[in-house]
Amino acid sequence: MVEQQTISTQHRGQGDGQRDAQAWPAEGLTRVPYRVFQTEESYKAEQRHIFHGPSWHYLALEVEIPQPGDFRTTKVGDTPVIVTRDADGEVYAFENRCAHRGALICLDTQGKGKKDFSCVYHAWTYDRQGNLTGVAFKDGVKGMGGMPDTFRMQDHGPRKLRIALLHGLIFGSFSEEVPPIGDYLGEEILSRIERVLSGRTPVVLGRFTQVLPNNWKLYMENVKDSYHASILHLFFTTFELNKLSQKGAIVVDESGGHHVSYSAIDREAQKDLEYSKQQLRSESEYKLADPSLLQGFDEYHDGVTLQILSVFPTFVLQQIQNAIAVRQIVPRGIGKTDLNWTYLGFADDTPEQRLTRIKQGNLVGPAGYISMEDGCVGGFVQRGIAGASEQEAVLEMGGSEAQSSESRVTEASVRGFWKAYRSNMGL
Repeated sequence: MVEQQTISTQHRGQGDGQRDAQAWPAEGLTRVPYRVFQTEESYKAEQRHIFHGPSWHYLALEVEIPQPGDFRTTKVGDTPVIVTRDADGEVYAFENRCAHRGALICLDTQGKGKKDFSCVYHAWTYDRQGNLTGVAFKDGVKGMGGMPDTFRMQDHGPRKLRIALLHGLIFGSFSEEVPPIGDYLGEEILSRIERVLSGRTPVVLGRFTQVLPNNWKLYMENVKDSYHASILHLFFTTFELNKLSQKGAIVVDESGGHHVSYSAIDREAQKDLEYSKQQLRSESEYKLADPSLLQGFDEYHDGVTLQILSVFPTFVLQQIQNAIAVRQIVPRGIGKTDLNWTYLGFADDTPEQRLTRIKQGNLVGPAGYISMEDGCVGGFVQRGIAGASEQEAVLEMGGSEAQSSESRVTEASVRGFWKAYRSNMGL
């Protein structure tokens, strides 16, 4: 776990209309006003206080930029960002915005062997750390024109991010106020990231972007919502990958913003009758034509078949059977979200293990056997609340607190998200 030096600061504004003007409901964490999914005021305030505030944001994987000159472009909220590795071996990240007229510095998604970045508009050039190193015709032509004598290149450049490296994950922050990544996450969340990634070299098996027709917070609520998982997703319960009656728990960190939900198959348990009593659509007699889809291998030696972990505000680490993936949530406006998926294997996988991971990759994603429904249910909410901006969602399942629980019949981790959200937004 490595944290690099802070390079720039972004201070939070006070007053001047930057906060959501309306107070939070008196019931606290058990109520969420629908207006926070609907108003431009809320969206703009989130960009300032969350995405440019004291939070860590997932940027990329270290293995995606292994050599000096390698780079990837990404986003922190609305802000485009370049992530690079320089000749000193260190990772750097800076805003993908030319200091001259604001054009994108880099138009490519990724690349290798890049010596510098040159803006296509007027050819202002930046090194791999984001420092301005060249201005076209800075001294003019034939003694005429050019920049004034008072111009100093070191005074101009895109905003730079603080960097933290954690088990191959690259996080960044525009804030100097964000605590070190270990303190930000806490020991319980750290240990669960270590469980999946520690001491291993990831291999990218595939990636894609899924466009969601809903506010970014609705997807993060969905990730944290253990209550819905075995009700909405027929595949989970049919093949006993995840039931609320199975062994498992919810972990919510002290801030509320980070969580882990996990479950383990109890091979000795008798057939669960709780679901049939509820008469849910997720209780069925369907069978797989090819059962090998679910024939995995014992990777972690703890019986856990599902672990979903989130880091506030927009990062998800997934283990479903042997399907490992990272997900990055990127807001695209009030009612649109990009969900970037990266499927992972590991360098020491056998050919049989690699094939298993690729097959089980079909469990998740926009057409996944499990999570296909998650791609549309957020849109159902966004459409359902269209005329209800003064109304509120009810989050009382499992109580009113945002605390860890041995029961997954709870909305504790969803309440935890809103605890962290309110803290960051000053609500």
